[in-house]
Amino acid sequence: MDSLSYKTISANNETATKGWILIDAEAQVLGRLASIAAKFARGKYKTNYTPHVDCGDNVIIINAEKIKLTGTKMDDKYYIRYTGHPGGQRFTSPRKLLEKQPERIIEYAIHGMLPKTKLGREINRNVYIYAGSEHPHAAQQPKTINLNEVK
Repeated sequence: MDSLSYKTISANNETATKGWILIDAEAQVLGRLASIAAKFARGKYKTNYTPHVDCGDNVIIINAEKIKLTGTKMDDKYYIRYTGHPGGQRFTSPRKLLEKQPERIIEYAIHGMLPKTKLGREINRNVYIYAGSEHPHAAQQPKTINLNEVK
């Protein structure tokens, strides 16, 4: 036999089919939600997943202000940012961040689960997070995903 009976097919930017996924974050645990959303954004649930190509779906997350953290993470965990000036390190807890910018908690969690490369930054642009239940992407007809059924 001189040739293979099968061919490995790799996705590229032209052949990648990007859909739209809607995830409701109400009463969901932060880490579980973020890991599933990162997998959908990366494209790992697709049969033609290719690690070096952005072949994932666009992910819309609504109700970000209703996210849950287990244990005492709401007060014990903290996020660090730096102003750029000497002594400019600032700390904030998830409880304070939920009051001001509830989208940021999910944004930080998903960003931490994506590759730290140009591709990871490109994939991160495909994630849209909204505090309320309204979103401006109704024209894309997103498919609703139930997180309790996804493994």
